[in-house]
Amino acid sequence: MASTLPDPSPDARRTAAEAAPATSPRPGLTGGGVESHGIDHIPDSERRGRPRELFSVWAAANVNYLSLVVGGALVLMGLSLWQAVAVIVVGNAFWALTGLLAVSGPAAGAPSEVVTRAVYGVRGNRVNNAVTGWMISVCYFALNLAAAATAAFTLVGRTGLPVDAVVKTAVVVLIAALTLAISVYGHAAIVRLYVPITLALTAVFAVVAVFVVRHTDFGHVPDRPLTGGALWATLLAGVGLIASGPLSYTTSADFSRYLPRTVSATAVAGWTALGGFLPGTVVCCLGAFAATAVDMSDPQRALAELLPGWFEPVFLFALVLGTVALNALTAYSAGLALQAVGIRIRRSLSVLVDGAVSVSLTLYALLVSDFLDTVGNVLQLTVVLLGPCTAVYATDIVLRRNRYDGAALTDETPGSPFWYSAGVNLRGASALVAGVTASALCVDTVYAGPLARALGDLDLALPVGLVVASGVYAVSMRGLRGARGDG
Repeated sequence: MASTLPDPSPDARRTAAEAAPATSPRPGLTGGGVESHGIDHIPDSERRGRPRELFSVWAAANVNYLSLVVGGALVLMGLSLWQAVAVIVVGNAFWALTGLLAVSGPAAGAPSEVVTRAVYGVRGNRVNNAVTGWMISVCYFALNLAAAATAAFTLVGRTGLPVDAVVKTAVVVLIAALTLAISVYGHAAIVRLYVPITLALTAVFAVVAVFVVRHTDFGHVPDRPLTGGALWATLLAGVGLIASGPLSYTTSADFSRYLPRTVSATAVAGWTALGGFLPGTVVCCLGAFAATAVDMSDPQRALAELLPGWFEPVFLFALVLGTVALNALTAYSAGLALQAVGIRIRRSLSVLVDGAVSVSLTLYALLVSDFLDTVGNVLQLTVVLLGPCTAVYATDIVLRRNRYDGAALTDETPGSPFWYSAGVNLRGASALVAGVTASALCVDTVYAGPLARALGDLDLALPVGLVVASGVYAVSMRGLRGARGDG
């Protein structure tokens, strides 16, 4: 194994062309407006934008049906309203980690799928991208697509058409096609479209909030309040459920990498985190508020009871639009992950491949399995993997002081400074395995880990996974030259 970390200074490899001022009015685009860049390095001459643009990117993606479902699920789990609200705030606070990961984008001029070569090595990172990048993204795409489809089915039903398996399939394919169109056009289209989408969704959900709050029982307590170990087990499970959303975006650098390297890292982290935290908290709270008045085990029908008939189609359309915005980000990152795995394919084609797989999973979730159970199981299980993955990545950013050589990160040859030992950084891989193992021992969801059972069914998977993965990585990398970014 190599005994030193590579020099993270970008000056060693920066070319004169990369340091030139921006001159292209539409950088990174083909003649048809489709983004030409994939996982390659973004030179300085093609950097543009301001950190505040990141707010609308993340805000549009977090006003969605799935957040309503999850917020309502907390009350169904037996929490009082204010216990549910506290869980929602704590769970959404993990957007701070998403914001931290985003700062590596401008520093490296590369997406997260490439930056993490510094953590796992060139070959090791291919495995990381296959699992935490591609597979998890495709699963989330399918879940969100299923959520949007349930709203769209109701809209179609109001037209008088029979909502049978054929119609459901057609609706899923149509929503997926709209989503993938945004993803294929890429970064510039996302930044441009998400401002009006955010404004439109904010207006619709402001109206929803008025009607939901009118019916909310702010003193709601379940008939049999949870106490003791049962209460703590439910609170921890709820935090894990909410936190799974922000933790799923270990790819937040994908959307910040076009910003100039000179932008404030604090601003990048702040606008990213705020864009996810505010709408995520508000929409989840609306779901919890609604659950005090109606049975949110069937969210679609329950919310219809609280909204006037004339407004229901507008609301349903907004749910579809919000989920399209969310899934466009997911599909975009999944496409980059597929490239980073080592498959030689254009980004636009990789996005279409991801969409085809996700549509198949969505149809299974809607036509075969129970949607609500599927959502809960998948979201809680992904925390076992995503918590440690996020922790290792965030720790690397701190150790290197966010100094990444983007040009060096694109070098996949054995001469690469990030080749480590046979293409794998065993320190990074070991830290991730240790974190996932510790998390799996403490999880209590689809299955109960031995430590969870010993602690009375307390699910400590999230905090234990984060602490173990971060701690192992920090200790194993400490003392190596360049680990703190000082060259």
